Amino acid sequence: MSRYTNKRKIVNASEYYAPLRRSRGLRAIVQYETLMLHNPTVSQRTSLKTNTHIWKYGDRYYKLANQYYGDSRLWWVIAWYNARPTEANIQTGDVIAIPLSIEDILTVLRI
Repeated sequence: MSRYTNKRKIVNASEYYAPLRRSRGLRAIVQYETLMLHNPTVSQRTSLKTNTHIWKYGDRYYKLANQYYGDSRLWWVIAWYNARPTEANIQTGDVIAIPLSIEDILTVLRI
């Protein structure tokens, strides 16, 4: 199942994209509705097992995702869960939580 299966399609014929459409020989560009993620509630957080991590020099979301999930592409899960979208939002010594079960956290996302 594609992640776009239940997403609304938007036909974009705006002038902003005119040069791109011309270069591709298109009349319009089909885009998909953006997924809206909400931070987990307190009850959802208490139901998830997490590990605490003290941010140190050289840490990166993708490295932690690879370490905990075996897939560096899941870096956004750690960023989303901690409501810190980029590493620039974290200082050395800050404590972040890392959800241990990727299946459980993805279940929370589907709400």
